Amino acid sequence: MAAGPPRQIEPKSLDDYLAVMSKAIFQSGMSWKVVENKWAGIQVAFYDFDIQQVANLNEPEIEALAQDKRVIRNYRKLSAIVHNARRILELADAHGSFQAYLRAHGDFDATLKAMRKDFKFIGPTSCYYFLYVVGEAVPPHEEFEATYRS
Repeated sequence: MAAGPPRQIEPKSLDDYLAVMSKAIFQSGMSWKVVENKWAGIQVAFYDFDIQQVANLNEPEIEALAQDKRVIRNYRKLSAIVHNARRILELADAHGSFQAYLRAHGDFDATLKAMRKDFKFIGPTSCYYFLYVVGEAVPPHEEFEATYRS
């Protein structure tokens, strides 16, 4: 039996956007069950996705996370999450809010193109998941599948 669509949230802060984006990054190329099983440890390791604390992580701290059994120890993904935290902060500042950034592009294709340029480890599926979960407009799932996964 299929699990159905992921639960949507109404982001209350930049921390929420970072958490959802990070989950999408961890799920890339992995079983969602693996990510779900590790998620509680990931949240603790990333300060419950306090965006300022994550953005302030330095190279030795990222290297330590890559050895931390609570997380999925993929250095490139861990490093991407820190980079993405910094970019969310920068883009929220530049656009007045992160939601304004997300809505500045017009449609899914343009938003996908912008997010792939601005963030690391964001592809069509992770972008779709991220936008869907945070309540932004995405094409119907069947249309997305036909366009991006065929």
